[in-house]
Amino acid sequence: MDLTAKVTGNILICRVKGELDHHTAEEFRDFVDRGLENNPVKHLILDLTHLSFMDSSGIGVLIGRFKKVNLRGGKVAVVNENNQVSRVLEVSGIYDIIKSYSSISKAVNDL
Repeated sequence: MDLTAKVTGNILICRVKGELDHHTAEEFRDFVDRGLENNPVKHLILDLTHLSFMDSSGIGVLIGRFKKVNLRGGKVAVVNENNQVSRVLEVSGIYDIIKSYSSISKAVNDL
């Protein structure tokens, strides 16, 4: 798994490359949490362009990050998820609490 992050205004944008499963969920969670704790941000955008696979462990991590950001009064968005990842998010009901965007710029403008 390859993780990168940047801050734009009050938004933390995290890019993930690889697979988000029970082997990598803790690494991903810790990475995002450090970004939230070390930066004065309110919102979180997860760029899933290069996320090739996600299982229920990834869903758990997303829900946990949603709860953290929600406590700050912020929103979480996902961007550019592939069909397999989108299906997992849809079946899990994540789209009821996290909005999906086709580009980072659209997500940034909406948040």
